[in-house]
Amino acid sequence: MKKITLLAAFIFSAFFSQAQSDTGLEIGLKVSPAISNNRFSSPGDFDFQNENAKFRGSIGIVLDYFFGKNYAFNTGLDYAVKGGKISYKPFPEITNDRITDELNVQYLKIPIALKLYTNEVATDTRVYFQLGTSLNARISSKINGSNFYKDGSNNDIKANKRYNFFDADAILGAGAELQLGASTKVFGGLSYNRGLVDIDRFYEKALGNKDIAIRHNTFALDLGIKF
Repeated sequence: MKKITLLAAFIFSAFFSQAQSDTGLEIGLKVSPAISNNRFSSPGDFDFQNENAKFRGSIGIVLDYFFGKNYAFNTGLDYAVKGGKISYKPFPEITNDRITDELNVQYLKIPIALKLYTNEVATDTRVYFQLGTSLNARISSKINGSNFYKDGSNNDIKANKRYNFFDADAILGAGAELQLGASTKVFGGLSYNRGLVDIDRFYEKALGNKDIAIRHNTFALDLGIKF
């Protein structure tokens, strides 16, 4: 966590120092309501499935550093919530009964992406395309709405112990940006965040199979303003 915080502080200090020399930095706020579910890699006997996508989202600071009229390096810092409702067969050799779990994992995210802008497609309006990744550090989590779960001996275990600390996404997005004044812009778009890292450390142990992996999927509506 300290390394993530130091990295974020370095990025912000670097960009703010660049902003003072008028190099094309734009700073703003963004909110992204989202639908989140999960992807699975596991032996077929356990039959992991998505039961329900959940309404999640993120909020944070946007930093766009333009190194050309139509090209910008995008970063920032987001607080994001991910995870959906899943089910699986814990004892497939004995019964077809299923267990359902609702995953809720909260992260601090540092996006690292490239934004490509068109020329104006309408008055003061440009379309953008975004491609990159994000580095995510888990800060809190829940399982089935609780910060704790029961182990095999009926002891209360913190939900954080179920999830890995580090996560990363591939980001693909597109949207439009409208110039409202000399330095104010609003934007809206859609993005897909595809999890690249196994988020879970529970099911491999509980089901006795190291080949089980769970990753996030998030489809977001990105809305924001830059100053």
